[in-house]
Amino acid sequence: MPLFEPLKQRSLTLRNRLVVAPMCQYSATDGLPEAWHMVHLGSRAVGGAALVISEATAVSPEGRISAGDVGLWNEAQQQAWAPITAFIHAQGAIAGVQLAHAGRKASAQRPWDGGGALAAGEGAWSTVAPSALPFDAGWHVPAALDEAGIAKVIDDFRAAARRALDAGFQLAEVHAAHGYLLHQFLSPLSNRRTDGYGGSFENRTRLVREVVGAVREEWPDHLPVWLRISATDWVEGGWDIEQSVALAKQVRELGVELIDVSSGGLVPRVSIPVAPGYQVPFARRIRVEAGIATGAVGLINEPGQAEAIITNGDADVVLQARESLRDPYFPRRAARALGASIDVPLQYQRAW
Repeated sequence: MPLFEPLKQRSLTLRNRLVVAPMCQYSATDGLPEAWHMVHLGSRAVGGAALVISEATAVSPEGRISAGDVGLWNEAQQQAWAPITAFIHAQGAIAGVQLAHAGRKASAQRPWDGGGALAAGEGAWSTVAPSALPFDAGWHVPAALDEAGIAKVIDDFRAAARRALDAGFQLAEVHAAHGYLLHQFLSPLSNRRTDGYGGSFENRTRLVREVVGAVREEWPDHLPVWLRISATDWVEGGWDIEQSVALAKQVRELGVELIDVSSGGLVPRVSIPVAPGYQVPFARRIRVEAGIATGAVGLINEPGQAEAIITNGDADVVLQARESLRDPYFPRRAARALGASIDVPLQYQRAW
């Protein structure tokens, strides 16, 4: 069963091709992961996934989406992550971290509080972006980053990668998707700069390349770095699959091992043809045309569907988000459905 064949990524071996995608929990205090995060991430490692990736983990306080986001901008956060990564590894899974900066989509309410921009009385903070363009009507107008601000962003990613390694994470994913800061630099819809970080494709991809380079320098050669992108903005004139293929070729040369292929998130109220596996063709095209491993994500909810993605060569791994929330033990259910063998914790073996 290809879905349950191991995948080697530098010195790491994923025990199968099922990955728990990053999913914000909005449940941290001062960026510190808490008991909820231990149970949430740990249960999915027990559930049989090969890799469990943390939610978007802010590299700076201003880079948080909400006040409930986890972070890695200080030593206390690093120490709080350590027992969580240790537990994940003890279950035979790999602990991955997604390093992120929300840019103009920062300073937001938690989804269950409305999800809009925080008001001044709600603890709002100043946001930054490539250009002074708000995400939507009623959102904060971000400050356009100057050269010093861009340098700080790069340094923040570098420092967070170092802390992630010290916290026990073995795989780092740079978040350049879903309308957050690095995606904002990529798309001409949000990047109106006229300096070396705007205008041409080479300039708009420059910050992503510099961040990837900084993370790769901090991350040991024997451990993999991934990049998550939105393959398209789903809007004419925005970031698209052709540019995604070109970016994938660039970062492959910088030492990125896999492109985690999602889509959308840059602008609100976009018409997206959502259907089971609707983003899989993007993962396949990047895999074939850029010559790099890819991950497929998006309404992949059935074992046979996930198996077909790997069997057909559409992607190298399948990432699950909402399905993993519904069923933390999806890998075990998929193994039974497909007739594959999967390790069971000693404490649970009497049920098998």
